[in-house]
Amino acid sequence: SVEDQLHIHQLVPCRPDQILLSMPAGYELPIMFDELREKNVEALKMLNSVVLPVRTPDQVIKDCMKYPNLTHMAYHNDVLVGAVAARCEMQSSGIPRVYIATLAVLAPYRGYGIGRRLLAQCLAGVTDETLKELVVHVQEGNDDAIRFYKAAGFEVKEIVQDYYKNLTPCNALLLHKRLRE
Repeated sequence: SVEDQLHIHQLVPCRPDQILLSMPAGYELPIMFDELREKNVEALKMLNSVVLPVRTPDQVIKDCMKYPNLTHMAYHNDVLVGAVAARCEMQSSGIPRVYIATLAVLAPYRGYGIGRRLLAQCLAGVTDETLKELVVHVQEGNDDAIRFYKAAGFEVKEIVQDYYKNLTPCNALLLHKRLRE
């Protein structure tokens, strides 16, 4: 059983990634969620710097802090393993939407439902009836992220040319999910 496997791993010293690699397929790690606050902003910045190919501007993180219902930190055994940072923004059409600025999970912890649960936490926080769309930019060619979002019901809305100035490929897919009609 999973409990037996966990008990054995507690007795044998090894790295966290070795423990995770031995978990059965479909196993979900126990996660505790917390909101983004001043005391864990630096941890979010570090997580993003390790996982994401571009630096998240400080102002974007500050903006996301204003939306604690949309921005969540995921901890496994008191270790930050993932986070989603999102905010509300006004489109040029005057219609508000939710924008996911970052969603990151440390590589050894991927495949255990953490990203999916972070996205679900963010979606559960969208209570304003005027918010009808959730969007995210994903680098063209980031097939894992594109698959992740498509599995969650996102669709490609447009290709944004030259979105990433210092990355190759430099284009981004703007993915969107309808929240309500």
